[in-house]
Amino acid sequence: MMAAFAWVFSACGSKDSEAKQLVLYYSQTGSTKTVAEEIQKLLDTDIEVIELENPYTGTYDETLQRVKQERESGNLPKLKPLKADLSKYEVIYLGYPIWFGTYALPIASLVKDHDFEGKKIVPFCTFGSGDMESAMEDLKKALPKAKIAEHGFGIRDIRVAATPKELNRFLIERGYMEGQVEALPGYSEMRPVTEEEKQIFDAACKDYKYPLGTPVLAGKRGTPDGVDYIYEVENFGKRNTVFVTVGHEEGAKPEFTRVVR
Repeated sequence: MMAAFAWVFSACGSKDSEAKQLVLYYSQTGSTKTVAEEIQKLLDTDIEVIELENPYTGTYDETLQRVKQERESGNLPKLKPLKADLSKYEVIYLGYPIWFGTYALPIASLVKDHDFEGKKIVPFCTFGSGDMESAMEDLKKALPKAKIAEHGFGIRDIRVAATPKELNRFLIERGYMEGQVEALPGYSEMRPVTEEEKQIFDAACKDYKYPLGTPVLAGKRGTPDGVDYIYEVENFGKRNTVFVTVGHEEGAKPEFTRVVR
């Protein structure tokens, strides 16, 4: 059964909130920039954008082709020198878009040149569908001397307008910012998907350009803002998890929020 969402999650000042902090990010289309600037605003941190000596330009397909060539050859893009002195910071909020299931290549260049020894790294990302978790695992492997936060923040590019509310909750729940938010319940037990739940899934995912699979099992939870659904889907012989949310507002459309592969 779904738990009631009656209690309040509260976070007070923590060591992280008192430490010298930097928001360091790469943004290709502007989505990650939006999240980075919101973190900077909420936490009053320093901020710096990661820049390339030879930026990605041209059409989407041209950029995609260049990235593929760089990935296959191992010829990573060269970065402009950072202005920030990383030695001065204890906590770094590291932001990037997800490309090919992991962090964007400019971040690969960054972690090749900096080991971030002893730094606490809080990842945040934007993505078309998901892969936040796999990118964080790759980051842990690439930065064994750093302290990678257990949880990162991620949001789909198409939902970036929801960043302020969702980021505010994330920062409070994880103890990075003072404040109170109403705690969310757990999901109900997973069970065979109903026809209504399938229609919600289809409505949320129909505009995504790649097939996300066929829902087999589903669970849900009520929240202060609406209803969240969790689906186990079959997709090309694999089982993935897809998350969907539907707002309380009249006529609210189901939104696909992320997939965990």
